[in-house]
Amino acid sequence: MSFVRACALAELKAGTALAVEVDGEDVAVVRSGDDYFAIADLCSHAAIPLSEGDVEDGEIECYLHGSRFDLRTGKPTGLPATEKVAVYPVRVEGDDLLVDVTSPTN
Repeated sequence: MSFVRACALAELKAGTALAVEVDGEDVAVVRSGDDYFAIADLCSHAAIPLSEGDVEDGEIECYLHGSRFDLRTGKPTGLPATEKVAVYPVRVEGDDLLVDVTSPTN
């Protein structure tokens, strides 16, 4: 695995997403409760940045049409999206969140 620093933990408040670029990939890093996630920053339905959507109960919602995605699996949990988005392994190291975009989990 090839973990790269995505952001400082202090940049992510609970229930928020942040757009970052990791090794050339657009990624939304997300804090849901005390858990951290990294998901491709592009809705599979309408090519809208997921980082601009709402985060709640382990899901992120695309602001444009309301598609929802499970942050653990990338699977859509609400229409109109029907295709998964990539999710990436994350690791906390000190005060930083690291992401490995070379090993999507789906």
